[in-house]
Amino acid sequence: MASTANAVRTAILGASGYTGAELVRILLHHPSVEIRTLTADRHAGKPFDAVFPQFGGRGLPDLVRIEDADWGAHDLVFCCLPHGTTQEVIAALPEHLKVVDLSADFRLSDPATYAEWYGHEHRAPALQGEAVYGLTELAREEVRAARLVANPGCYPTSAILPLAPLLADGAIEAEIIVDSKSGVSGAGRAAKEASLFAEVSEGIHAYGIASHRHAPEIEQELSKAAGSAITVNFTPHLMPMNRGILSTIYVRLAGGAGADDLRAVLVARYDGEPFVRVVPDGAVPATRHVRGSNHCLIGVFPDRLPGRAILVSALDNLVKGAAGQAVQNMNLVCALPETTALEQEPLFP
Repeated sequence: MASTANAVRTAILGASGYTGAELVRILLHHPSVEIRTLTADRHAGKPFDAVFPQFGGRGLPDLVRIEDADWGAHDLVFCCLPHGTTQEVIAALPEHLKVVDLSADFRLSDPATYAEWYGHEHRAPALQGEAVYGLTELAREEVRAARLVANPGCYPTSAILPLAPLLADGAIEAEIIVDSKSGVSGAGRAAKEASLFAEVSEGIHAYGIASHRHAPEIEQELSKAAGSAITVNFTPHLMPMNRGILSTIYVRLAGGAGADDLRAVLVARYDGEPFVRVVPDGAVPATRHVRGSNHCLIGVFPDRLPGRAILVSALDNLVKGAAGQAVQNMNLVCALPETTALEQEPLFP
């Protein structure tokens, strides 16, 4: 973490959650960032290492309430607040601040769609229209010019990265099934009965069936790529692990294409990308291959059913699915090298 006059002075709102802590872990190794402010609600007034002892001795600021922050001393804000609470907070921030929002509050471009899925009208519609959906590899130039970046959700990142290039190329039909599994950290750090050890361990369960709020986010971005409306069959599952997402995606081939053609499209699209890689033929992506990293791995397989193929993608929901992608976007917004502080290899085992 930098402390020079040229450093990007940052604040992390909601720093006591999992994504806030992951941002701190990454930014402590960023040579061009200074962490000026860390906010929390019930932990306000505590040293950061009283909440996360692993950060002891790093000279981080104490946790404060949002209203006590001195925004004149900042250049950029990461917002890790719960969905539905972020809109008014960001609308009240001074306009000189750049914002990377990790909630879902600015991901949906249509206010009516937001109201339908989140149960209330958007409270900052002007800002919603300004926000750039920050799936970095697919919106790099838009992110560079943005003041407000809507950081994508973890499930959508795992689905859109493999599917968008194939739809744009016309290699697959609009009939898509996305079957996703996530670690428990995806549910956040707040105490919930469904996240208790005895509720999660030694089992797996589906949730949000036909109603998960990431579905319209996936459909929005895939429709852009296809140039026409796309509807996906998306079902998430909770796994008894801390972090990671694995999405198995079933597609129907178009125009006589085969699985090798899909692989060729994806290899060409992501050639040279630092964090997205199409694995060799026959290799199967796994969450243990990406743990703690900003990588997304994609595998392509022929289905035994004629005219169909299977895609498998793996990423760490707290890094490429949240904090790592947020830092990737911050680097672009602040005209810094995109990979800065994100080049660590996955942890294994």
